[in-house]
Amino acid sequence: MKEVIKKILTRLHIYHPLQSFYRRQIFERKKKKLQKQFAAYQGPGFTCNVCQAQYIKMAPDWPGPENRHALEKNKVIAGYGENILCPHCLSTARERLVLLMLQQHIPFAGKKILLLSPEKTIYSYLKEKASVITADISPGFYKSIDPHIQKEDARAFQFSDQSFDIIIANHVLEHIPQDEIAMKEMYRVLKSGGKAILQVPYSMDIPGTLETPGIQDAALQSALYGQRDHVRIYQLQDYIHRLQRAGFQVEEWDYEKLKPYYKNAIQKGESFLMILKN
Repeated sequence: MKEVIKKILTRLHIYHPLQSFYRRQIFERKKKKLQKQFAAYQGPGFTCNVCQAQYIKMAPDWPGPENRHALEKNKVIAGYGENILCPHCLSTARERLVLLMLQQHIPFAGKKILLLSPEKTIYSYLKEKASVITADISPGFYKSIDPHIQKEDARAFQFSDQSFDIIIANHVLEHIPQDEIAMKEMYRVLKSGGKAILQVPYSMDIPGTLETPGIQDAALQSALYGQRDHVRIYQLQDYIHRLQRAGFQVEEWDYEKLKPYYKNAIQKGESFLMILKN
C-alpha cells in the first residue's frame, strides 16, 4: 500500500515536496528539543565549527534497532555514538569533519565543486564561496536544499572530463551498486591536481568488504549492512584499494593525526581519506 501511495504522489509531483516538508518539521522539532535539553551544558569543551556554539558535551545519536546489530557486530564507524550532534545547529560529526578539512586543508574558494547527495550544512557553507553543482540520482529529495540540483547517475556522469576542482560525496558510495565504476567516473570528471572527499562508513574488524551484488531488500540490507539503502560495509583497506584502482592517490589521516580536531567533536575513531588526482 505504501508503494502505491508513493507512486500516486510521485505522479502528482508532490511526493518529494511532502517528504522535504516532513523532514524539515522533524529537524526543527529535534533542534528545539536538544537546545532546551542541552542548555545546561553550554560552555567550553567542544566547539561546533559550523555555528561556533560551545558545549561541555554534544548530543549522542544512535542507530535504530533494525540497524544496530549489523553495525555493532561488524564494529562499523558509521556516524553514531556520543557527541555526534551539535545541540544548537544539529550539525553531525561527519559534516563537521568534512568542513574542517575544507576550512584547514583543502582550499576551495573560487573552485568548481561537484557535491553529490548534498547535505544542507555543507552546501550552505560552500555556496557563498565557490561554484557548486549539486547532483543525485533522485534529485527530488534534495530540492529543498538546492532547487537547481541535477539528476545524475554517478556511474555515468554527463559531465565532461576534468570538469571539477573538488568532488564531495560524503557517505554516498556505500549506496551505489558497481561502486568502482562510480569511482572511475569521479576520477574522470575531476581535474588533474583536484581533490575528492569520499568518506564512507567502514570497519577495520572484518576481513574484507561485505556486499551482495544485486541486493534489493530493505529489511535484509538493514540486517546485513546497517541501513535499509546501503549495499555494503566497506573494510577500510579494501576501500582504499578500490579508490587506488580507479586512479586516485589516497593518504589516510588516522584518528591520532586528527587530534587537533577532537575539540570539534569529530567521530571517535574515524580516519579521513585525503584523495588526490595527479
